[in-house]
Amino acid sequence: MAATLDIVGLRCQYPNSGGRTHSHGPVVNGFSLTLNAGEIGCLLGASGCGKTTVLRSIAGFHSPTEGSITLDGRPLVAPGIHLAPEKREVGMVFQDYALFPHLSVIDNIAFGIQALPRDKRAQICAELLQLVKLDGLEERYIHELSGGQQQRVALARALAPSPKLLLLDEPLSNLDTELRRALALELRDILKARNISALMVTHDQQEAFAFADKLGVVHQGNIEQWDTPYNIYHKPETRYVARFIGQGVLLPGIARSRDSIECELGLLKNHEPHSWTESTSLDVLIRPDDIVEDPHSAIRGTIVSKLFAGTSTVYTLKLATGARVASALPSHDNFEIGSEIGIRVAADHLIAFASEVQDGNPLTPLAADQKL
Repeated sequence: MAATLDIVGLRCQYPNSGGRTHSHGPVVNGFSLTLNAGEIGCLLGASGCGKTTVLRSIAGFHSPTEGSITLDGRPLVAPGIHLAPEKREVGMVFQDYALFPHLSVIDNIAFGIQALPRDKRAQICAELLQLVKLDGLEERYIHELSGGQQQRVALARALAPSPKLLLLDEPLSNLDTELRRALALELRDILKARNISALMVTHDQQEAFAFADKLGVVHQGNIEQWDTPYNIYHKPETRYVARFIGQGVLLPGIARSRDSIECELGLLKNHEPHSWTESTSLDVLIRPDDIVEDPHSAIRGTIVSKLFAGTSTVYTLKLATGARVASALPSHDNFEIGSEIGIRVAADHLIAFASEVQDGNPLTPLAADQKL
């Protein structure tokens, strides 16, 4: 499959008020990824990790200090090359939509295609109004629309010039949770119907899982893992990804065989042999959906907090050693804070990393993050 977007070794640094670059290091450092034709990607990470800076660099609003960005084989950024934003054939939907309040819906959509003949503009606008489900609203002004309708106008305006790549900077963050989930799926369907490659930035994991073909977890200006959402969740390659995705906790344990690990939560069995060496110190990943209530279990946890989430309640449990894990239990099991419950691990697919301490000696950073 041909690559639409290719980023290699991107490095970005912002100047301070005196015009010099910040001394604490680059915002983006050695960032690389490839997005294939028709693929929808998403950059996921905490605030300040550099994901929006990457998006701005692709759009042409920020000049990287190193690296290259190529779109459909044409360099946008390379040594001696920094193509102007309007020449990149890249569309962008901003977090605040950046719509023109003095223009109608149809005039907002047509803003970037004024050079086209009138009949061609009308044809494109009619197609896009139908695509984003705004038929009959073309003469309304922005203040007369709901947040979801404004988001659709912003999307239609970005699609009007037929960009080769669409960038979306947290485009759903101003909407309520239920509407965000629905629009993420609707937005994906629209892009797939037009075979448009897209890259979105978000900090919402569920939104990213619903939207993306490929997901990149960004940390401290670099990409920890670029993979399918399934692999990001079930096969995290680094400790950071394991902890960041799905509220994971790493508990210390010991490999008892190639398919079992013993930790504070008992002897955990994997569904198939792994590469663990017996007696090796490991850190095993435990997620909220791995822990179930078992009144007959000798392993106990004290509830220190709870978060009702509709179909489930997520409890934070304090174990005997003081370690804390989360457990997502059915919401009809309404346990009180301070109560003690029996628990067990219901997982046959174990994810473990080499312990950061082996026989009292810290491992090198590379070995500590090496997945076994």
